[in-house]
Amino acid sequence: MALKIINLRARAVAAPIKRPPVSASGPINEAALVLIDLETDGGITGRSYLFAFLPSMLKSTVQCVEALADLIRGDEVAPIKIDAKLRKKFTILDVHGILGQALAGVDMAAWDALAQSQGLPLAQSLGGDLRPIRAYNSCGLWIQDPAKVADEAEQLLSEGNFNAVKIRIGRPDFKQDLAAVRNVKKRIGDDVMLMSDFNQSLTVNEAIMRGKALDDEGLYWIEEPVRHDDYAGYAKIAAELETPIQIGENLRDSLEMQKAIDAMSAEYYMPDVQRIGGVTGWLRAASLAQANSLDMSSHLFPEISCHLLAVTPTCHWLEYMDWGSAILKQPVQVKDGHVLIPDRPGSGMEWDDDAVKRYAVE
Repeated sequence: MALKIINLRARAVAAPIKRPPVSASGPINEAALVLIDLETDGGITGRSYLFAFLPSMLKSTVQCVEALADLIRGDEVAPIKIDAKLRKKFTILDVHGILGQALAGVDMAAWDALAQSQGLPLAQSLGGDLRPIRAYNSCGLWIQDPAKVADEAEQLLSEGNFNAVKIRIGRPDFKQDLAAVRNVKKRIGDDVMLMSDFNQSLTVNEAIMRGKALDDEGLYWIEEPVRHDDYAGYAKIAAELETPIQIGENLRDSLEMQKAIDAMSAEYYMPDVQRIGGVTGWLRAASLAQANSLDMSSHLFPEISCHLLAVTPTCHWLEYMDWGSAILKQPVQVKDGHVLIPDRPGSGMEWDDDAVKRYAVE
């Protein structure tokens, strides 16, 4: 007998971050998370969380999620059907921004509940296996004194026997960026991969100038040097640089991804499950990546991204971020530079109730 939805709950928390981010776009002092519980008549609760970026956005995100409850209460837990219903309902309003994130959160929770009802980890429910997923440590190397980054790079590599890390660049003085990259590369050596991220901080001309200067520094990729939706600008940058360009964390759906691909904007793509449309949107994006022979990585949300990369034909890298760990009973495990997909039904997420109470935001 099919599960039916009886309630949808959302709660706000401000969880601590071990190494608070400071990127070219500004600091993030704590993880502003919205926890979603999709309750069913079978006693199964599907779970997901959203990252609101700023504490000031928590209340509106919670309200947006809860506003969807009346639209799906009584519905069968059939994620693709639910996604189609909700997106049709909001066609005139548009389904991006906070609403789009809320829809993705509901979608992720619905897939979690469905996989739990099957007694399968989400990866297996989607037709994949529980293989380890190659990851890079993205929990540090923020904008800071270039003299300190090499020590932190060593720490990050040791915290899961990683073989890859990501450094943030985009300082006003490019010489400082160059010094930071060189200090890290000198310390970690050529056998360890170093990704970089400008966090959309440059103009197209600046990106080409800085990118050319970085071409000889051994970077694995240069991520989002300019505004995320400037696909023509990215195409110019990609054509000028030898280092591959990585984009995709801000793609709002597979239609936007197709526009970026058509413009030849980048060599690599890394959708964010919260923005791309949840599990359903991710699967569509993965099909596009496969059809165009493009490597596809993940952005944030390692707890669910590991399952999704296991069924992504062009699986590339998982971005390991520990921002959800503080409120989970069993955070994702890392071994030898790989995230291990939990052998538990669904996504494997369960809230640490004490931590949720401790970090709750009213």
